[in-house]
Amino acid sequence: MRQINNFINGEFVASSSGQRFDKRSPVDNQVIASIAEAGQGEVDQAVTAAKNALTGEWGQLGTNDRVDLLYGVADEITRRFDDFVAAEMADTGQPHHVMTHAFIPRGAANFKVFADIIKNVPTETFHMDTPDGRGALNYGMRVPKGVIGVVAPWNAPFLLMTWKVGPALACGNTVVVKPSEETPLTATLLGEVMNKVGVPKGVYNVINGFGPDSAGEFLTRHKDVDAITFTGETRTGSTIMKAASDGIRDVSFEMGGKNAGIVFADCDFDKAIDGIFRSAFLNTGQVCLGTERVYVERPIFERFVAALKDKVEGVTLGRPTDNGVNYGPLISHEHRDKVLSYYVKAKADGATIVTGGGVPDMPGELAEGSWVQPTIWTDLPESSAVIQEEIFGPCCHIRPFDSEEEVVELANASDYGLSTTIWTENLTRAHRVAAKVDVGITWVNSWFLRDLRTAFGGSKQSGIGREGGVHSLEFYTEMRNVCIKM
Repeated sequence: MRQINNFINGEFVASSSGQRFDKRSPVDNQVIASIAEAGQGEVDQAVTAAKNALTGEWGQLGTNDRVDLLYGVADEITRRFDDFVAAEMADTGQPHHVMTHAFIPRGAANFKVFADIIKNVPTETFHMDTPDGRGALNYGMRVPKGVIGVVAPWNAPFLLMTWKVGPALACGNTVVVKPSEETPLTATLLGEVMNKVGVPKGVYNVINGFGPDSAGEFLTRHKDVDAITFTGETRTGSTIMKAASDGIRDVSFEMGGKNAGIVFADCDFDKAIDGIFRSAFLNTGQVCLGTERVYVERPIFERFVAALKDKVEGVTLGRPTDNGVNYGPLISHEHRDKVLSYYVKAKADGATIVTGGGVPDMPGELAEGSWVQPTIWTDLPESSAVIQEEIFGPCCHIRPFDSEEEVVELANASDYGLSTTIWTENLTRAHRVAAKVDVGITWVNSWFLRDLRTAFGGSKQSGIGREGGVHSLEFYTEMRNVCIKM
C-alpha cells in the first residue's frame, strides 16, 4: 500500500500529528494508499515556503528561464506518462483510454501552452500629451500575484489541477495545492517531477486533507495566500468565497453546472447521438461540462431516445486496465449514494426509465465498488429536482421541444450557466441560438473541444472569472502602470 505524504518546500513530509486517512479504490473499495493529513502546521509551512520562494531563486528567474523549466516539467510528465496514467486510474477508476487520450496529455500541455503565452503576450504602451509639451510615456507591466491557493477537484484531478498550476507558475507565482482527498496521487507525483526538473523549492507545494477544519479551510483562510482558484461544487465555492473575503483576496471559481444539450431535427443524427452520449456519460458523468438535460426537436425525439438507449446499453463495465472496458465506477460510495438518491427522486416524480436506474450486478470484488447504471429518463416535469439540481452522474433526461424560442427558454431556466452543446446543420440557427443561451461556453456540433487560448468559465452560479490564454493572466498577474515624464 502506498504511503502518500505532503510535498512541502521540495520534500515529502508526514503530518506532525501523525494523522492519516485511507484512500479507497472506487473499483472495488479496497484501501490503496495511506495519506498524511496536513494540519495547520503543515499548511503554515507550505505557505511560508511558497512565500519565501517568491523572493528567492524562483523570483529572480527571467521569463525565458521560467519557460524552460515549465517545458521541462511537461517533458518529464510525458516521459513518465505511464506512471501518471496508472496513478490517475487508481484514484478515479476510469478506463485507460480516457486517461491516455485526454486527461494526462492535456495536463502536460497546460504547462507548455501557458509558458508560450507568457513569453509572447504583450502589455500596453501609451504616449500622452502634457501641458509643457514634452509628454509622458505610460507602459504596463505584469507582476506575479504571489502565493496562489489551488483547490482542485476529483473528477479530472490532474488535468484540472495543472489547468491552474500551469498558468500560475508561468506568471511567476508560487502555489499551494490542496487536491481532493479522493484523488491525491497525481498531485504528489507532480512533486517528484518538479524536483527532477529543478524547479526551486517552495514553488510547488501539496497539502492533503479535507475541507472544513482541515487542509482546505486552513489554506483558504491563510492570511499569506494572495489569491484562491477553485474548481468544484457551488456550495463549496460559496464557503471559500466567504473565507477569501477576509483580506480581500482574489478568487477564480469554476463551479457546478446543469448543462443543456439542444438537438434540432436537421442535425447530423449519428454525430449528435455520439456527441450527447459522450457529454452525458464520459467519465461516468462526472464532468462539470457534462450534459444532464437533453432537449430534442419533436420530429426526431422517439428515434433519438431509442438510439441513445442502444448506445448506453452497449457500454462495458470493469477494471480500467481490462481490455474493452469503456465505463468506470463513480469516485466513491458516498458519491454513489448521492447519485442513487436522484435515481429514487426521478422514479418518485413519475419519470419513465428508458434504461438503467439502479446498480449493476458486478462480479467478485467489483461488487464492492462504486458502480451505478448509466441512466436515461423521459417525462419528468421541469420542476423536478432531477432537472434543476446537478447530479454529477451518468444520467440524462430527454424532453421534446417544438420551437427555437421554447428550447432557448428551457435551456436558460437554470440557476447554472456553465456550458451547452447545440446540434444543427443550419449555421444561421447555430449562431442565433448560441448567442441566446446564458452560458460561458457553447459547442456547436461538438463537445469538450477546447482551444486553451480561449476564455473558459461559467456564468450565474457556475463560476466567477475566466481562465485560458490571456484571460488566465488577468487572474494570475497584477497589471501595473509606469508613467515616465519626458
